[in-house]
Amino acid sequence: MGERGGSVRTRTTVGATLVVGVALVAAAVALVMLLRAALTEDVRLAARLRAEAVADLIAATEPSSEISLGDTDEEFVQVLAPGGEVVSSTENVADRPSVVALEPGESRRVEVPFEDDPFLAVARGDGGLLIVVGRSLDGVIEVTRTVVGLLAIGFPLLLLVVALVTRRVVGRALAPVEAIRSEVDAISSSELHRRVPVPRAGDEISRLATTMNRMLNRLQRGQDRQRRFVSDASHELRSPVASIRQHAELALTHPAASSPKDLARTVLDEDLRLQQLVENLLLLARMDERGEARLRPVDLDEIASDEVGRLRRVDGRSIDTDGLSGGRMVGDPRQLGPLVRNLLDNAVRHARGHVALALFEDGDQVVLRVDDDGPGIAQESRERVFERFVRLEDARDRDSGGSGLGLSIVAEVARAHGGSVELVDSPLGGARFEVRLPRAD
Repeated sequence: MGERGGSVRTRTTVGATLVVGVALVAAAVALVMLLRAALTEDVRLAARLRAEAVADLIAATEPSSEISLGDTDEEFVQVLAPGGEVVSSTENVADRPSVVALEPGESRRVEVPFEDDPFLAVARGDGGLLIVVGRSLDGVIEVTRTVVGLLAIGFPLLLLVVALVTRRVVGRALAPVEAIRSEVDAISSSELHRRVPVPRAGDEISRLATTMNRMLNRLQRGQDRQRRFVSDASHELRSPVASIRQHAELALTHPAASSPKDLARTVLDEDLRLQQLVENLLLLARMDERGEARLRPVDLDEIASDEVGRLRRVDGRSIDTDGLSGGRMVGDPRQLGPLVRNLLDNAVRHARGHVALALFEDGDQVVLRVDDDGPGIAQESRERVFERFVRLEDARDRDSGGSGLGLSIVAEVARAHGGSVELVDSPLGGARFEVRLPRAD
């Protein structure tokens, strides 16, 4: 796994080591202080017990008798009269004045002339006498030094272990990320079928890999759809162009076989077909971009009436509009117009003689219904007719004038407005297309 000085692995290792190091230093300081305090308290307790023993010895001895307090390098004892005169002492402080001036019950750290290490002295009052007992702190100092030495050696080793373990654990945790990065880096627009590896841990990285694979699925579907769209659009555009060229070549080669009027009529028909196809393609392209819709309050019945008037002028077909009533919604007229137009064009194209248009409000929905008395659509083909460039063999041939985009536009517009479209059998004997769209509040 290639890394730089500022990599996540390095930063995490340094951060974890610093945190553990600070915690260990704080713990070590607290440990040493508590240990020294505990050992010092043990020395103080031992000195007080020794003072009590001396007081008991004084109480059990005749006043005129000498008191033997023994001798040891770890301790000194002085019994002082009220004036500060040394009455009795251990041999290591014999013939010496008072080592330290203390009040009864007081304790203090003192330096003694016969030892290099400090002593802890405590004082006890007993019958006008002051008993001063000092015990060496050499053991406390030695234990403290030993513990500090062990900590000075152990803590760096422990920090080294923490750094190595953290680096290794983070490296193993980031290994799937590196595998994902390498795979994503290798994926190009021509290799969208590839997927990143998903770790089995089920953690955040696994969810990230799963999300990226879903994104790649969407990109692949979008690319496949775009390629099919471009291929189908090219094929559809080539057909009218080829037809115009064929008639133009025929007119040039055999002038007597084709009149200018026939050629003009052919060119006009194919041009209209080409214009409609381009308009449909542009509309679908805008809808694919998402965000082209300009929503505002719309009276769908006005759009439907305009489209019915257009068809009557162009085709002369009678369309039943008895079921046309009010239908107000929020939408984009640029998209709702082609929705109604394509539904009516489809019905007129396949009807035998009767087309009915109905528009009404049903609860919180506006329902647009178009019926025809044509041959209808088989149950197994009712989903396919809403796909782009799909024509059914029995009713969707090129000679009927369709481009295979009209019903897909209907489905796209309905979906973009939060609605739906359904294809069922019509009471007239043909097909019924029912579009449901949200009604304006």
